[in-house]
Amino acid sequence: MATLDTAAASATLEGSALPDFASATYKDAYSRINAIVIEGEQEAHDNYIAIGGLIPEQAEELTKLARMELKHKKGFTACAANLGVEADMPFAKQFFTPLHDNFQAALAEGKVTTCLLIQAILIEAFAISAYHIYIPVSDPFARKITEGVVKDEYTHLNYGQEWLKANLESVREELEQANRENLPLVRKMLEQVADDAAVLHMDKEDLMADFMTSYQEALIEIGFTSREIARLATAALLG
Repeated sequence: MATLDTAAASATLEGSALPDFASATYKDAYSRINAIVIEGEQEAHDNYIAIGGLIPEQAEELTKLARMELKHKKGFTACAANLGVEADMPFAKQFFTPLHDNFQAALAEGKVTTCLLIQAILIEAFAISAYHIYIPVSDPFARKITEGVVKDEYTHLNYGQEWLKANLESVREELEQANRENLPLVRKMLEQVADDAAVLHMDKEDLMADFMTSYQEALIEIGFTSREIARLATAALLG
């Protein structure tokens, strides 16, 4: 099971200078990064509610996860207000379009495995990695909120891990196909925000490394071997 302690080592204050939170350049970049976080939490809420429709016996648990995501959204909205920044929501909606569309297509076909991979594994690992790298260089208000949020995100990641682990033998083929189709999108998403992340003193290589660590740890928990994980990870490098 993934924990905050095992992954937090990648985010350290050592050698990192804080950015100028009041600068126009910082606020401009933050308007897009913050919007991505807000939109991501809203997407997560909607996705968990939708997955509950595919797994009725777990709808109550999934609804609890969804409510947590709305709480996170409110917290990150407050972070923008604290800096006097208006989140660029149109940019964020476009940013999530590829994963959003793939999730909706899988949902329409009743593909629980693909939906869980996209939301409970890929998006959660993406969020966790971003929060790890952001916390050491965030403003004090945002740091407190983000530290609380990242703990919750492990609950969501672990939910996806446990369901996929319990059903691995019957869902393995779909899981591998969903990985081939969606894992490359995360790399492209990281590339897309690299410049803005750099303004916030978040290094692209650190983001990708932390994401792959979280993602590979999830695959280990699900039941994949190291050799299988290496093959699956290649999709992110060659996709």
